[in-house]
Amino acid sequence: MVISERLRTIREQKELSQGDIEERTGLKRCYVSRVENGRTIPSIETLEKMARALEIPMYQLFYDGEAPPEPPRSRRACPPIAMSGAVPVSPRNFSSASASFSAASPRTTVS
Repeated sequence: MVISERLRTIREQKELSQGDIEERTGLKRCYVSRVENGRTIPSIETLEKMARALEIPMYQLFYDGEAPPEPPRSRRACPPIAMSGAVPVSPRNFSSASASFSAASPRTTVS
């Protein structure tokens, strides 16, 4: 469902006018109309104001169900990407790795 349609549907279900939303949010009635007709895309802050005015949690503007949506399950960490020719650096071989890096990249000194 498009957010503009959702806002209008909820407002009408609660038997509120665009003027009521104007009074509760401080947004102009003509702005509320433009949002509901899909001519203006509201910011997150504006959506927060409208949700407060409609007395609903903000997720209901994006979700049609009665209960809040289930949070996504956490993904397992992906295995590290193998890089050909790369040498893993551990605390034991860090100094030799940094020495070989220093030798490979010339430094410029500014006097």
